[in-house]
Parts: sequence; C-alpha cells; structure tokens
Amino acid sequence: MSRLTHLNQRGEASMVDVTGKDITDRSALAESRICMSAEAFELLSQGAHKKGDVLSVARIAGIQAAKKTSDLIPLCHPLALTKVALEFELQPHQHSVQITAFCRLAGRTGVEMEALTAASVAALTIYDMCKAVDPSMAIGPTRLLQKTGGKRGHWRGAGSDKT
Repeated sequence: MSRLTHLNQRGEASMVDVTGKDITDRSALAESRICMSAEAFELLSQGAHKKGDVLSVARIAGIQAAKKTSDLIPLCHPLALTKVALEFELQPHQHSVQITAFCRLAGRTGVEMEALTAASVAALTIYDMCKAVDPSMAIGPTRLLQKTGGKRGHWRGAGSDKT
C-alpha cells in the first residue's frame, strides 16, 4: 500500500475524506526567498520602484493566494483560514528578500499547502513587479519550516529556527 494519501483503494488520485478526523488547531510556517540584482534590491528596499510599494502588494497577493489554494492545487481541501500573515526580511548582503508565511485554522486538515502557496505567490509577485529592472531574479528555496496540529502534532523541519 502506498504512503501517498491522495490515492484511493484502486490507486487513483482522489481527494482525501477528512470527515472522520478531529477538529484541531492547526498552523504552518513556510518560507521562500527571492534573489535579485543590487539595482533591483535598492529600488525595492527604498520603496522607490515605479510600480509602488512592492512588499505591500506581495503581502496582499500572498494572503489572497493562501485563501485560494484549493483553486490552484488539485485535491486540496477548501479551508476557512483564521489567520494568514506574511513577513519580509530584507537581506542586503545577498540582495534578497526572505519571505515567511504563517497560516492557521481550527479544522480537520492541515494548512501546509496554504503557507507554501502564500510564500510562493509573494515571491512571484515581487518578481513580477521588479522584472523590468532584473529579469534574472531567482526564487527559492521554498520549503515548509514547521506545522502544528493533527495526528503528527508539532513538526519542525531540519534547520528551522523560526517559531
């Protein structure tokens, strides 16, 4: 039997039935990074980009994406998120922005995909708004840092020092 949970008894892809699972408080923290040229970083960090406040737009895009994850990722459950928060850490020496996305709810399934989607879309939004200055920007890595709730309880990824 496969350990993949989105396979039914015939081995076909299907949405997991979470009806019998307990409702628990669940959260997830994910991160992504976007690296850019010194010129693009300078414009972004000084808020001097022609398209406006890049990080504010990226924050809204990440929140919207988390709320729409089930529309973007096949077989994801639609979730009533109770919190979505994005933080941006400017890293001048690397000309990069570290993006952290946090999602929370009380439900029957986790919010890892929502946090990963929020971080990814925020990075893509920064790329979209800055690509005229630097089309060679690089996004990644994007990864899950930690999750809480559900059958596994608290899980923290290797090298994750964020809380």
